Amino acid sequence: MKDPAFRMTMLFDFYGDLLTERQREFYDLYYNEDFSLAEIAENAGITRQGVRDVLVRAEAVLNEMEDKTGIVARFLEVRRGLNAIEECAGRIQALNASELHSSQLEALVSELTAKVADLKE
Repeated sequence: MKDPAFRMTMLFDFYGDLLTERQREFYDLYYNEDFSLAEIAENAGITRQGVRDVLVRAEAVLNEMEDKTGIVARFLEVRRGLNAIEECAGRIQALNASELHSSQLEALVSELTAKVADLKE
């Protein structure tokens, strides 16, 4: 993943329940709500370094789980595959509309597109 913030958000979505309540709270505020370390520290009544320590430990837990399971990587790979299938279905549909005019092919493309949409939910 190119965007580190996106990666951290994905890790939190998949593994966030493994964190302590405090880690979840700070992590959510920092990565999802875009609070600064100073803002979180002020609200929690601790130092900025204390917040950073909690975040570093949380990041370590999430990264370790991803290293062990690879669930986020597989999820993103499947998502890319579904997007490629969807793109191919669109090209088949365009070809069918311009040259083949097959109702059977149109029905298959519609079924394929619907299945991909179901899997993306």
